[in-house]
This record gives sequence, structure tokens and C-alpha cells, in this order.
Amino acid sequence: MSHRPRLVPPRAVMAGLAILTALGSVAGSAFLILHQPAADAPEAAGTPLSDVRDLTAPVSPFPVLASAPSPSPSQAPSPGADGPVAPTPPRLIAVAREQVGEATLREIAALKDVTKVAVADGGAVRFSAATLNLLAVDPAEYRPWAPKAIAGEPEVWDALARGEFIAESKTAGHYRLQLGGEYEAGGGSRLRVAASAPFGLPGVDGLVTKEVGRGLGLVPGVAVLVHTPASKAASVGSRIKRLLGPGAQVVVIGARRAVTSPPPAARPDTTLPPVAGRPGTSLVGRPGSYLDLYKLSAGVCPGLSWTVLAAIGQVESGHGRNNGPSSAGALGPMQFMPATWKAYGVDGDGDGKADIWSPYDAVPSAARYLCANGGGLGGAKLRSAVYRYNHSWDYVNKVLGIADSYARAYA
Repeated sequence: MSHRPRLVPPRAVMAGLAILTALGSVAGSAFLILHQPAADAPEAAGTPLSDVRDLTAPVSPFPVLASAPSPSPSQAPSPGADGPVAPTPPRLIAVAREQVGEATLREIAALKDVTKVAVADGGAVRFSAATLNLLAVDPAEYRPWAPKAIAGEPEVWDALARGEFIAESKTAGHYRLQLGGEYEAGGGSRLRVAASAPFGLPGVDGLVTKEVGRGLGLVPGVAVLVHTPASKAASVGSRIKRLLGPGAQVVVIGARRAVTSPPPAARPDTTLPPVAGRPGTSLVGRPGSYLDLYKLSAGVCPGLSWTVLAAIGQVESGHGRNNGPSSAGALGPMQFMPATWKAYGVDGDGDGKADIWSPYDAVPSAARYLCANGGGLGGAKLRSAVYRYNHSWDYVNKVLGIADSYARAYA
């Protein structure tokens, strides 16, 4: 009797998620297990995977910047291969005990208040030293289901179409996945981690194409994504569960409020340089690469090394490759919470506005925020400032370790 792959939570990596989704096999049929951890569940310590090919290159190259920053997701539609992508994020994810047939899919699509339906393959694979839950999708079909900021990143979808692996941001951070690293994925196959992004699907660690999923042995057609008005999600979910039959389970996505960081404590900014806010004036201008931008932005905070900004930029967004929003609501290439941005965001390029999505504004704003917390003083003060940026000492150690690597690489 053949055994289908099980979708089970990787050890500790889903701690803190609103809902943990798992697929399994019972008598040859897939089922879904739901679990709602306590809201204050502690974050587990990161566990590095052991099979990345190049552990000696922790720093990533600096991308070239366009002559003007890309419009933020709130300002313009996301371009797709055949025109703009109109994001319609899923409100429900349902998993049946077996492949969902075409007739059932048509019945789901015909339900009142259902505006869109997509189906995906699913299962778990041994990914080096961990077990990761994967969805296998058609990139063109799935792209509008992604958060707007990710739907507008053609590099992500090109990489997925090439058969590469797109990791969920939390999974990539927990297991310290190296962008560009290749990992064993069972049966002698290897998957290259092309990007990480927050896709907002509870319990899902990454995406592959359906073709790759077939090679990995994922269960075909068991996961159904549904778009419906948020106010109707619960009632629609109940009707879908009845259509899918005994054993099927449905998760309402985003039903619980995400935990967000508190606004920064008020403190005087008398040590900060003047903030440019008028057209024609700028702190950093519009340099042609992230490397130059980090170096210029470090001047906003005397005593702060550009390598610290570069390390934060790598950890937070891969130097603008994955700008969020994060599960906590952080935005832009330096992943600011909106409340923090309101207090510390600056107009870096002199275009008359402080844009959280613009690297020319976000990077000098990060320098300003670090400086307000003692980041230019070095030593313990710098460590404390980085901790204020993201309340985790593991994060502090990771950032400062990458900063040291940048200092050696660009000495």
C-alpha cells in the first residue's frame, strides 16, 4: 500500500502562528488537523539546517537600485505577465480527505458570497534536517492570491516557474535558510531557495510548482483556497465543509488579530541631524545601489557603521527583494511598523514625502531610529539599539555577525 506524504508542523517553527495546519494520511486519505496555540506561545530558538551548500558566505550581494523607487503597493497595481495582478487574498483554506473533484469545485465556486476558488496540491517533505509543509501551485493562477507586495515582485514568480523553492519568511528565518542555497528534498532531489516571502497561509512553509510537487510526491488537489468577504468567511466555511464531506476541515485566515509591536516610547531627538522634508533637499539622494545607499545613510548617525544597516537590510528584506507586509504588519525594505515609521520616517531623497516603501527613505530612517537609541555609540549601546529594532537577542547576534562579514568582504 503506497503512503502519501503527511503535512505536519515542522518542529517548533509554527509557534506563534494563529493556526497550525497539517495534512496527514489515514487509510490512504488526506485530512487536516487544526490547532490554535496560546496567543503568548513562546518563540522557539532557531535551528539551522545542516545541508546548505555554502555556509561560508552569509552575506548577500547588493542589488542595483532604479533611478526612482518603485511605487508602493498602495499606489499602483502589481504588474503580471499578462497585465496587472488584482490581489484577492484567500479568506479560507480547506483541506479534504482526498482529491477534490471538479464537480465539487464547481459547487464551491457557485456558493453565495464565494468570489474566487483555486486548488493546490499539498504535503510534507523532508527538507534537509527538517520536515516542511509545502503547497504546489500554478504560479500564474496563484499569484493574485499572494499579498499585494509579493504579487508585484516578478522575480519571485519567475523563480517559482523555474522550479525553485519560495520559503515562507518565518520558516526561512527559523531555519536560517540561505537564499541561493540548495537543500536535499527527498529522493535524491534538491531544491534551491530562491526567495522568502510572507504568504499568509497558516501552517504552510513554502511554495513549489505543481510539476515539482509531483516529483516530491505531494497529494494532488486536496487544498482549496477561497476568496470571500471577511464578514462572510465563517458562514461560507461551514457550507464548504459540508460539501467536502466527513473529515474535511476549513480554516478562516486572519480570524485572529496579529500581535503587533507597541509604538516606540517618546524620547527627544535632539541628537539627530535635521530631517530633510522639502523638495530639492535630501539626506542621501538616489544612489545607484544598495551598497552606496547604506554607506550614505550611515552618515545620518555619526559613529554607526554602514555594515549594520546593510545587515539589517539583508535580514529584513534581502535588500528590498521581499518588502512585506510581514505577519505583524511591518512594511518596506527595512520592515518598519507604521507607528515607528510615523515617529522616525524621513524623506531621504528630497521628493517631498517620507515613503515607507522607498529604500531612499527607509534606509536613512533606519539609521535615524538606531541613532535615537544609541546606535552610533558602539558596544553595548549598539547592541541595545539593534535589539530595539527587533526584540530578539538572536536577531541582534545575527545582524552583528552579518555586519562583521560585510566589513571583511568590503574591507
